[in-house]
Amino acid sequence: MKNGLLIWNVVLTLLTGYLLISHFGGKSGKGGTGKNGKVDTAAHSGQFRIAYFEMDSVANNFDMVKQVKNELAKKESENTAEIERMAKELQQRYNYYQKKQQDGTLTQQESETASAEIKKMDDDIKMRKQTLDQDYFDVKTRRENEVKKNIEAFIKKYNESRNYTYIMSYEPGLFYYRDTALNITSDVVKGLNQEYGPAKKKDDK
Repeated sequence: MKNGLLIWNVVLTLLTGYLLISHFGGKSGKGGTGKNGKVDTAAHSGQFRIAYFEMDSVANNFDMVKQVKNELAKKESENTAEIERMAKELQQRYNYYQKKQQDGTLTQQESETASAEIKKMDDDIKMRKQTLDQDYFDVKTRRENEVKKNIEAFIKKYNESRNYTYIMSYEPGLFYYRDTALNITSDVVKGLNQEYGPAKKKDDK
């Protein structure tokens, strides 16, 4: 994924925003309550607890992310190969007509036919590339949303027994100091792979 870093930044921005809204927007009086009527433990107790994880490490070690990257790289390679094949056929056809013209054997009718054929092949390439690009974008968006949802779901589950007020990601340039004692990256990576790893999904089928 060429824009992988940007995608993960967006994922964590959304996740952080969700947690902030949950904390402040859901707090009323002594403590906030969710849709299920349960009290927000962190808000109710007045405790302020924060943890963070390094998104780069999650992106590099979460098996599902690796799988998505491989799928997208394969799809991109296949799309590129198809367009290159069509472009090669166009070039060969163009060279054929050009040689006939240089040899003086290309009639006026053949010249008109050649122009129409070359134009159609060129249009077909452009249309096919547009279709492949859109399909790639759709798959990329869908798969990255799946990764995002899995990370969000795991963080919620992880925090059920820990009651952190915030769980954030560390991004270079965003935070200038961090206490490594608050780093839960290893827990996040291990938990994500146990919950959503490709190997586990394959075994469950």
